[in-house]
Amino acid sequence: MTAINTPAPTRTAPGTRISGLDGIRGLAALYVVVHHCWLLSFPGYPANHGPSWLGWLIHGRLAVVVFITLSGFSLAIAPARNAWQLGGTWRFARRRARRILPAYWAALAASAVSAAVVPELPLSAPPTVRSMVVFGLLLQDAVAAPAPNGALWSIAVEAGLYLAFPLLLLLRRRAGATVTLAVVTVPVVLAGLLTPGLSTGARALGYTLELAPLFTIGLLAAGIVAAGERIRRLPWLGLAFLAALPILTLITLRGSAWTVTHYYWVDLAAGPAIAMALAAVATRRPRRLVGLLDSRPLRALGGFSYSLYLIHMPIVALISAQLVAPRTGTGLTTFGLTVLLVIPLCLPAARLFAALFETPFQQRR
Repeated sequence: MTAINTPAPTRTAPGTRISGLDGIRGLAALYVVVHHCWLLSFPGYPANHGPSWLGWLIHGRLAVVVFITLSGFSLAIAPARNAWQLGGTWRFARRRARRILPAYWAALAASAVSAAVVPELPLSAPPTVRSMVVFGLLLQDAVAAPAPNGALWSIAVEAGLYLAFPLLLLLRRRAGATVTLAVVTVPVVLAGLLTPGLSTGARALGYTLELAPLFTIGLLAAGIVAAGERIRRLPWLGLAFLAALPILTLITLRGSAWTVTHYYWVDLAAGPAIAMALAAVATRRPRRLVGLLDSRPLRALGGFSYSLYLIHMPIVALISAQLVAPRTGTGLTTFGLTVLLVIPLCLPAARLFAALFETPFQQRR
């Protein structure tokens, strides 16, 4: 709820970070970790064979939807304050490459080693020359190859959207927000309507175009940082809740199996709700929620969330398949033990990994 008696928030000065975004990023990454613990503890995905009160953990895909929308939002904050000017395409490309590639390649190498040493490792496949070339060049969303780490599919999607980012800014600057969103979203909607198998069938490739509208709506929502006070003072969190309510109701009523096979449409429907929630955080409303998201633990978690996402899969798979499941089988006990072992190991490992493969390249100029 928006605080009524608090003064209007002051605009964040250009160049400063938006409080709370790191916390969202960190919580989304942690959710993915717990989701994969759940996945290995209750086989039968996409059906939910676990307790109904844990059913919300089946939808790890929705965390990726948050990541994609948040990525567009975060990248567009500085351009939105500068009349949607990027400030140099080559400079942007270099910074993105330094941001994602060193840690990604290190995680790919580590994942390949673990998958080679333990060939039966779940959620991964032993590396081949083809898979290492495809994943090393970030082509896994266009070229089929066995995945040494099942979580790495979304990094190729992010990379593809980074390539489109300068063009989206140019379109936003020259044609406006409505045209930009239509140019990206209408083809995706038409493709889903004209090719039902594309939107409901299982597939391994082609997610970049499918998720492009989410990235775009996040980019457009970043305009809140330069908007007038009348727009900034809108109850964005309440609007986000109203937009999310029909989606959450549908997921609850139709069940996980239906939802998973209709992620194509569920993702599109979730985009506006996520974007409005990010707008609420950017305008620091409600202040208590933003304060919680910007608390020191969540801010720190967000600081190494990328590394956590990259390296957690082999750790979860090793602990579940090699340590817990052989002793407890499947079920709630397996899930609880897996989480209790995975989280204390993943968090410091990801923090160390970030210190080695993220921070040095971020600080380099």
